[in-house]
Amino acid sequence: MLDLQGKVALIMGCGAVAQGWGNGRATAMLMARQGARVFGTDLVLENAQETQRVLAQEGYEADVVACDSTKADQVQRTVEACMARHGRIDILVNNVGLSQPGGPIDMDEAVWDAQMQVNLKGAFLTCKYVLPIMKQQGGGAVVNVSSVAGLRYVGKPQVAYAAAKAGLMHFTRTTAVIHAPDNIRLNCVVPGLMHTPLIEGLASKYANGDTDGFIAHRNNQVPMRHMGEGWDTAHAVLFLAADESRYVTGTEIIVDGGLVAATR
Repeated sequence: MLDLQGKVALIMGCGAVAQGWGNGRATAMLMARQGARVFGTDLVLENAQETQRVLAQEGYEADVVACDSTKADQVQRTVEACMARHGRIDILVNNVGLSQPGGPIDMDEAVWDAQMQVNLKGAFLTCKYVLPIMKQQGGGAVVNVSSVAGLRYVGKPQVAYAAAKAGLMHFTRTTAVIHAPDNIRLNCVVPGLMHTPLIEGLASKYANGDTDGFIAHRNNQVPMRHMGEGWDTAHAVLFLAADESRYVTGTEIIVDGGLVAATR
């Protein structure tokens, strides 16, 4: 099951800010284990190269490049590089994100704009350049990584991030309908509160650097009483990318330990 042999996966945001398994790194590993040829990107090349190194330890090859997904020329070059290397793109995963605190009154316009660019425009640009390739090939799968912040207020004042992630979900639904006749499926994975290498950075933004307290608080917010991991997100991404989900498009898989169901 979930066999990706012969498929090429372009993973935007395959790195992690520190050692460990973020959503992108875990997704790259799972897809490689299932037989996909991985072409990964990260804003910071060293983070992508660390993912490349980790995959190599298990005997898997991966190509990685630096890419700012908010820049059309860089996205276009990345897609062209993947095509030059592999000749096709079967799977596109958009896993880039940026969260900054604030509401409309106290948030600078530049902070708002940056989060719209990273969390929403990046997916638009990758789809702009990848969907024509998938259409010509006769199909493909796009998985966008959103957030429960786009569905609920989950305790952090992050109005731009929440709005962008909500927009990402509707962008995905709308584009899925447009391209359903082309056998191109688009879906979202919606992670909840996750314990990934980003956790210390989030604690500095939202808990005055109290990482232990921040972790405890987030664990207690979840009905299952613990945060998820990058692997939990990655397994959902894998399902939506694989042929077993061939009749699933324009929807979301929420991976949150029951958080959304408990906060209606």
